[in-house]
Amino acid sequence: MTQIPDMKNFRVEPVGDGILHLAFDMPGRTMNVFTNEAIHEVEAFAEWLRTSDVAGVVIYSGKQTAFCAGADLTELSSAYDMIMAAPEAERDDLTVAHFSPIGRGFRKLETAGKPVAVALAGLALGGGCELALACHYRVMTDDPGTQIGLPESLVGLLPGGGGTQRLPRLTGVEGSLGVLLEGARFGAKEAVAAGAAHEVVPPGQEIAAAEAWIRSRPDASQPWDREDWIDPTRDEVLAVTGPTRENALKKTGGHFPAELAILDCLDNGVPVPMDQGIVAEVEAFKHLVQRIEPRNMIAVRFLGRVDYDKARRKEALPDGLDAFGEEVKAAMQGKAAELGDAGSAALHFAGIGADYTGDAASAQIIADRKPQWFVQPQGAIEKAALEIVQAGAAVARDKGQGFDAKHRNLIDYHCQQAAGYPVYLGGPFTFLDLYGV
Repeated sequence: MTQIPDMKNFRVEPVGDGILHLAFDMPGRTMNVFTNEAIHEVEAFAEWLRTSDVAGVVIYSGKQTAFCAGADLTELSSAYDMIMAAPEAERDDLTVAHFSPIGRGFRKLETAGKPVAVALAGLALGGGCELALACHYRVMTDDPGTQIGLPESLVGLLPGGGGTQRLPRLTGVEGSLGVLLEGARFGAKEAVAAGAAHEVVPPGQEIAAAEAWIRSRPDASQPWDREDWIDPTRDEVLAVTGPTRENALKKTGGHFPAELAILDCLDNGVPVPMDQGIVAEVEAFKHLVQRIEPRNMIAVRFLGRVDYDKARRKEALPDGLDAFGEEVKAAMQGKAAELGDAGSAALHFAGIGADYTGDAASAQIIADRKPQWFVQPQGAIEKAALEIVQAGAAVARDKGQGFDAKHRNLIDYHCQQAAGYPVYLGGPFTFLDLYGV
């Protein structure tokens, strides 16, 4: 048997009967996340596993807090900057090369020919959930804090480690939509009922249950890799995703590309074999991750929200925050009033403190346009919308010097909540940095 690869983020421990424990335990962190380094370690371990003589593997968290909180979004934001700094002709290949190892590694794990079980205690979100779905057997504790979910759409992304392909194959397409599109989570009993997990046990018994399954000499393959598996037809998938897509377009005005990209993954990936499905997911991810909306949402809706919540708990929010938010709101509303009917329509078009209005066909055109409307506006309503968001950004230009630069994401998050600044545009500081006024 070849040497087990060196890993910094995972510990390998033989426990007898040929069973290996693989503990996800990132050094220096209280919570596991998937970094690029951790992703490559999974792939290296999966390649080793194929040639090994072990009876099976049990994966669990070495942390007391959770299994895995998802991707390292700070690292992902840096990857975006790296990709967009490259010549445009090279960006697609660069994106695929950087982001495909997670899907490739999980695929190698589930096809290594050895049974792999995961013992989940605590949250398994994003890449953590995708790793669990790539295991052949999933045990969850009945603690309320043990949940699985794929919240990528909430920050403008899609699950890029096979999540859009494995979850709907386990739960059915319709059963996966809440998790994929709305950030819903399955608790342990819900996961078993939906088909996303196999067993629920009391806390502390999950590893033993996973070991017992391996000792039962199970089939080391996923349902979709067996001869009796039948892929749904494209028409069957579209019967579910078609109405969902129409509703999403009406609800978002075409300004949130992640939901549409996830539906593309379902339409193009679920009706074909898994290897082709993984390719379809990477193709959709490649286009999505190069857009500005995910970067804005990661910076503000995730990192800014985290900073805001931490500061609020410590009663350390920046002085003048509420007044600043009110001034941004007043500036945008004042500009809308100045622009009359076009201004009123623009608020609804762009979702500036108002619900989106319009039909699905028009929203699809907005979603497909490149450059986006806020880069190259067309017509009176779009130009009015740009003037309105620029009015909010002008407040950041004129009044923002009084805030520490490290608080800008936090302040932008507050402006989304208090002033109705469009989530997909980040906030007044984000918009100011990208486009000026």
